[in-house]
Amino acid sequence: MSYIMDKCKLLKNVEMELSQASTKEKNFALEKVAEAIDNNREEILRNNQLDIENARKMKISEALIDRLKLDNSRIDGIIEGINTVIKLPDPIWKSDRVWTVENGLSIYKMTVPLGVMGIVYESRPNVTVDAFALALKSGNCIILRGSSSANNSNLSLVKAIKEGLGKSNISPDVIQFVEDTDRKHVLEMLRAKDYIDLIIPRGGKELIDFVIENSLVPTLQTGVGNCHVFVDNSADLSMAISIVENAKTQRVGVCNACETLLVHEEIASDFLPKLYERLKDKVEFRGCEKTLPIIPVNKATESDWYEEYLDYILAVKIVANVDEAISHINKYGSKHSEAIVTENYTNANKFTRSIDASTVYVNASTRFTDGGEFGFGAEMGISTQKIHARGPVGLEQLVTNKYIVLGEGQIRK
Repeated sequence: MSYIMDKCKLLKNVEMELSQASTKEKNFALEKVAEAIDNNREEILRNNQLDIENARKMKISEALIDRLKLDNSRIDGIIEGINTVIKLPDPIWKSDRVWTVENGLSIYKMTVPLGVMGIVYESRPNVTVDAFALALKSGNCIILRGSSSANNSNLSLVKAIKEGLGKSNISPDVIQFVEDTDRKHVLEMLRAKDYIDLIIPRGGKELIDFVIENSLVPTLQTGVGNCHVFVDNSADLSMAISIVENAKTQRVGVCNACETLLVHEEIASDFLPKLYERLKDKVEFRGCEKTLPIIPVNKATESDWYEEYLDYILAVKIVANVDEAISHINKYGSKHSEAIVTENYTNANKFTRSIDASTVYVNASTRFTDGGEFGFGAEMGISTQKIHARGPVGLEQLVTNKYIVLGEGQIRK
């Protein structure tokens, strides 16, 4: 029996038990996990510091180290996320449709857990807890494979999770963590179609493409974030500067950060110098041909329009109108999060209806595309695909359906 198969068998052994756990039992288990994380925060932070030190030795960028970093505030946020999940309605064994057909059969469409989920993810140790909390509340067992860069952090978090579960009626076996960082185990997970019902890749393009191309297990694709902000000619320029600054700099190493700014040509000469003055000490600008005479920036190349920088770099393109902005985004964007800043209702409506993305904003930062910000407590990731789930993946996206049919002896003629 292989290393991964051993873990999968443990998950399968408790799958049915978890699927039938009551809301009260699941919430109590989550409460105990939150307490255990709080009680073990010193160990968690100590192990996280080891990961950060190792990352710096490996010359990993500070933007990516920020994704790895935990502190007391972020642990408080993790605990708050668990508490939000506890308060959310249980998504299991709910029905949004009940009907009776002509022969008298009553049909109930019910929600049930997916079963066993796997998640393969990079850096961000908070994902370990977010994924577990959503899986448990939705009645799903889970196997997690994090990155080697966060292994010390993840091990301490999983230890706390299992400690909390040990004080509840739910088996600690409902969560399995792949401690061995050998990459061969990722491929084993992707081939475990008899044990795992869904695989979610969460990380960079290379990881996501590898999972999608090699998995025999159905995948839920979370995408990279080449996100845009378009400043229309009717925009409130003060508002636009604030939105762009937040979308680009509030946290650069995340998938919902703005990577490309599009500016209407009628306001470019007024808006861009003001934005440049605000951000020039923080951000490297790369501009199109029309941008170069307006602000002193490096010239953007074709590859810049496709780039998810995850760094303090912003590509800038001047466009003729909302239609050109839409065309550019739909060509180069990653279908993640896109924003328009405008006071023109017609343009806002055209933008929201025409942009092909999971989340589209009018007069707000792209940084809000997040399960916690959407009230989901946490997220498995941001889905950029169109089948099953799109946008932040929370509890409601981690279930499937079962039809219950009640009869009185009917037979089909």
